[in-house]
Amino acid sequence: MTLRLEQDGAIARLLIDRPARRNAMTQAMWEELPLLVAQAMADDDVRVLILASAAPGLFCAGADIGEFASHSGEEAWRVANQAAIRASQYALAHAPKPVIAAIDGDCVGGGCGLAIACDLRIASPTARLGITPAKLGIVYSLFDTKLLVDLVGPARAKRILFTGALHGADDALAIGLIDEIAADPLAAATALALTIATNAQHSVRASKAIIRRILDGQADDDDTTLAMFRDAFTLPDFAEGVAAFQGKRRPDF
Repeated sequence: MTLRLEQDGAIARLLIDRPARRNAMTQAMWEELPLLVAQAMADDDVRVLILASAAPGLFCAGADIGEFASHSGEEAWRVANQAAIRASQYALAHAPKPVIAAIDGDCVGGGCGLAIACDLRIASPTARLGITPAKLGIVYSLFDTKLLVDLVGPARAKRILFTGALHGADDALAIGLIDEIAADPLAAATALALTIATNAQHSVRASKAIIRRILDGQADDDDTTLAMFRDAFTLPDFAEGVAAFQGKRRPDF
């Protein structure tokens, strides 16, 4: 098994488990990942998803280059591979619930593409991140590249892509490629996920949806976003939040 989904209460973990190949992603793995994300999103008990390696000291070395090389002459495979990679990133970026990447070790190429599709990234001090098409003579898609630009800005995205350089954790934090450095990124991601899971889930998911609309180019409210604001006052989360505030207790969402 090279990908698996585990659940612990409100937290689900999507684990990459191919340590002998540094968790390099095969076509089958790219195709499986969106299905596992969808499974976590469909589970009402799950409030936050963490993407991580099953083995410590790893995250993901990207696509399996050997598989790339053996199929590079097959147009149908190239089309299917591009679609599967995009579907994996799209599933993470557009998942209705928060997704956190716990990065330990190398997070390179398509592996970094998965990490930047998540909402938040926590990395170990020894993590290295890079996006390396310039080292292989390939070109990343617009969707993939936009995720990077949205995260670090156009100038830094250009530097990352033009040089193909690997960035240590401190540098990655400084440029906004990650959000936090922790000795145990999976434990830190779990603690953050538990904090998020205690809050009003309607608020959390609506906030993610609105931020996604902004990133996708929306600059002002429409009927949908205006209704999201108004309707929140009629929902159980608001009633519980107000009752807890007035009763000087922790809310139970």
